[in-house]
Amino acid sequence: MSNAVFPTLPGLSWGVRRTPVWKTVSHESVSGMELRASLMTYPRWRIGLSFEFLRAGAGYAELQALAGFFNQRRGAWDSFLWLDPGDSVATAANFGTGDGATKVFTLSRSFGGFLEPVQDFVGVPSIYVAGVLKASPAEYTVSTGKVTFVTAPAVGAALTWSGQFYKRVRFERDETEFEEFLKDLHSARKVELITVKQ
Repeated sequence: MSNAVFPTLPGLSWGVRRTPVWKTVSHESVSGMELRASLMTYPRWRIGLSFEFLRAGAGYAELQALAGFFNQRRGAWDSFLWLDPGDSVATAANFGTGDGATKVFTLSRSFGGFLEPVQDFVGVPSIYVAGVLKASPAEYTVSTGKVTFVTAPAVGAALTWSGQFYKRVRFERDETEFEEFLKDLHSARKVELITVKQ
C-alpha cells in the first residue's frame, strides 16, 4: 500500500465511468423462495478512465508518466491514491454526534444519502463541533479516516467536517494498453481502477 498519487494528465477525456460493485450471495430453494446475504457494508467502485492523448516527445513525458506509474505499482499489485475530478470534496459532512465520552469517530460522507467512510485526505480536514471550527493538532488529530478529539465532544454536539479527499484504488488488471496514433502521440482508452478497502 503506497501513498503515491495517480498523475494528473491533460489528456483525460470527459466522462469518468463510476460503477458501484456489491457482493451478494443468493440461494433459491426448490419452492422458489430466495435467501440473500450481503457480504459488504459499502460498495467498491470500479472506475474507468480514458486518455485521448498522451504526449511522449517535444519536451512532454505524459506517456512515460502514466506507463511508469503503472509499472511502479506492478499492475494490480499495489494500491495508490486517486483524486476523483468529480467527487473529491466534502462540505459540512456529518460524521456523528457527541455523547460527552467518545473521543474517536470515523469520518464519512454522504453520497446520495448513503454513508461511505473516507480515509485519505488532501491536507488535514477541517473539523467542526456544534458549528465551531477546531484546531489541529491542539484539539484533534486525523489518522486513517478516524478523528481523535483531545476532549470528548459535548452531548448532542453535531460533528461535521469539510475538506478534499482521495480514493484509495489499485489498477484492476495487470495490463494496460497504449496506442500510438501519431508520432509521439498515444492514447490509453481503457485505464481501469477499483477502490480498495482497508
